[in-house]
Amino acid sequence: MPSDLTIHSAETEADVRRCWPALRELRPHLSEDELVARWRKQLPEGYRIIYTAHDGTVTAAAGYRFFHTLAWGHVLYIDDLVALQTLHRTGLGTLLLQHLQAEARRAGCDAVHLDTGYQRLLAHRSYHRNGFHLHCHHMAWLVDRPVPPSPNR
Repeated sequence: MPSDLTIHSAETEADVRRCWPALRELRPHLSEDELVARWRKQLPEGYRIIYTAHDGTVTAAAGYRFFHTLAWGHVLYIDDLVALQTLHRTGLGTLLLQHLQAEARRAGCDAVHLDTGYQRLLAHRSYHRNGFHLHCHHMAWLVDRPVPPSPNR
């Protein structure tokens, strides 16, 4: 990992589009235009993107927001955290993660939360190394999908 990496904030549509190659690796179901549309929709909700770049190419990106909950208090929630696959194990994800942990401290948060796919074992190791622990399971109900009959009904 280059020693002179700076963490940038994606403030414009052009910045977000620069982040697309990295974010596509985490969100392959989104087109570049859909990513921009969702970013625009999430901006009023406080969503932000930070990234690192080397030689003009975005190498890692993270999307996050702040909110309050009854269960967890004031939280910095990481929606997205990804480094280009060719740069896994170089410390880029850890760099962004530690930046966000420091940001949570500055903002007076009680915790940093994220959800992660079961298959992302490399990411899980990084989260554990950076002080995260398995806290709960995230459950989801998809509105547009029929609920299969329960065998217990």
